[in-house]
Amino acid sequence: MKACRKRFGQNVLIQFEDFGKNTAYKLLERFRNNYCTFNDDIQGTASVSVAGLIAAARITGQKISDMKFLFHGAGTAAVGCAELLVEKMYCEGLSKEKARERIFLVKTDGLIIKKRQTLSEQQVPFAKDGPDLKDLYEIVKAIKPTAIIGVSTIRGAFTEQIIREMSTFNKHPVIFALSNPTSKSECTAIEAYKGTNGSALFASGSPFPPVQLSDGRNFRSGQCNNAYIFPGVALGIVLFKVANIPDKLFLIAALKLAECVSDEELSVGCLYPDLKKVPEISIKIAVAIGEECYKDGSAKLYPEPEDKELFVRAQVYNTDYEEFLPLEMAKFDLNKIKN
Repeated sequence: MKACRKRFGQNVLIQFEDFGKNTAYKLLERFRNNYCTFNDDIQGTASVSVAGLIAAARITGQKISDMKFLFHGAGTAAVGCAELLVEKMYCEGLSKEKARERIFLVKTDGLIIKKRQTLSEQQVPFAKDGPDLKDLYEIVKAIKPTAIIGVSTIRGAFTEQIIREMSTFNKHPVIFALSNPTSKSECTAIEAYKGTNGSALFASGSPFPPVQLSDGRNFRSGQCNNAYIFPGVALGIVLFKVANIPDKLFLIAALKLAECVSDEELSVGCLYPDLKKVPEISIKIAVAIGEECYKDGSAKLYPEPEDKELFVRAQVYNTDYEEFLPLEMAKFDLNKIKN
């Protein structure tokens, strides 16, 4: 870290990725307040996941603070997403303690409860006082979550029984199967839509093809991909010279991404925009980050750009080539030229 700063300067942004679960949080906490750094596996995944949940809430008509979330998997991705959900609920008026009561973590050996002896420091705030439930189906029946979020890398963990159960107490059950690759996905798009008779709001870590049910209804699920988030976050941090990266900026990125989902996309069950829109989305996220960082004084680029969107666009590479030939010559068929 010191070498990067010495070589590239005080404002160099260092992105952490693919650290092991036992070191990812330790390294982030060690360096985040003294360096310009973030962990994409923790914060980027959290941001893009929360964006999808916010988009789903546009369909269900609920606030995030009205929903209950069950994570199957309790590693860095799950805890990072859970903590960002807490921040979102806090912004909606819920205390952080009450917000954590609405989030449940499930490991391979069952629901995380307080009497367990092997909890990480990050898992402890989400441990519950309830019974020591082991089976995922029984946990879903007991908790009745609004959303189940798979980050377990266990293929088929969301069984047909679980998917059907989700639809008994939710008009639109939210089912996120985020594990990669497809061979480790908790369920597929067609399993989610068929199991809920088309009422599921589904997103996945790996892309799935569109689904058509037997009654002719068509669905197109979205891919929960960090590529929606980290380019825009990095762009905003670098351009506006922000020294440190607090979690609130990832919530801002999530909110901006959720805004980019069109009503047309939501109508076919898609909770994320087309990936081809990432360059434009990144600009919107960068602008939103700039606006927030000037409000709290963390942006060190002066003078402050009056038109931040225009400023950001001026810094982004354009890979399109201008046409240097006159229009008449550009249309000329060179094959018709005779020697």
